[in-house]
Amino acid sequence: MKPIAVITCALLGLAPAAQAHQLWIEQPDAGNAIVRFGEFGDNLREASPGLLDKFGKPTATLISAKGEQAGAATKAADGFALPFRASQGESIVAEDADYPLYSFKKEGRELWNWYRPAARLITSFDALQPKLPLDLVPAGKPGEFVLSYRGKPLAETAVNLVTQSGWAKEAHTDAQGKVSFDLPWKGTYVAEAAHTDATPGERQGAKGAEKYQAVNYVTSVTFVQAEGLAPIPAGPVAPPNK
Repeated sequence: MKPIAVITCALLGLAPAAQAHQLWIEQPDAGNAIVRFGEFGDNLREASPGLLDKFGKPTATLISAKGEQAGAATKAADGFALPFRASQGESIVAEDADYPLYSFKKEGRELWNWYRPAARLITSFDALQPKLPLDLVPAGKPGEFVLSYRGKPLAETAVNLVTQSGWAKEAHTDAQGKVSFDLPWKGTYVAEAAHTDATPGERQGAKGAEKYQAVNYVTSVTFVQAEGLAPIPAGPVAPPNK
């Protein structure tokens, strides 16, 4: 099991055999963008009632040459609907910064960690500046990205790339945080990375101050490749977990 899967299964109480759950943003041919939660490579989108309800209310930002437009997500049966869509040259980022802290035991002590899921959608490979705490942005060439944490390149970190058919590749960032992939198929890809900051801290929760020992960041980027081989068909729609 990949490290991202281990983190996610621990957080969400998934069975050990589960694949890595992730947030990603998809955009239908018509209508606004949608934040999904599930397993893109297994054609699984979690629903409400069910695991989708473990999230609060993700916030999103549409980024364009005109500036930034913030928007709140609205929970639907199988995702979080956004109030906008990205046109060519624009990007969308979304995150849930209020996911409840989760507890675990270490050496007989109960400790608390903070899960920070986020996602980005891009409409071109033009280079972008990071905005999310952990962000995977295009570097200017098809299939090439830069992974950063708090605006600084994150080296030697695994990035996983997957299509909805389950075809997947893994690569690691170099010293400058860059990573590149061949993109053989037409269609939609989702790339994902994770990073843990073991610096203890405190945040304001619904009931006041909440202390935590570490923050587990997971981020993804969704993009559509217009050229290449015909995509491998996606498998059947997987039933959501309850």
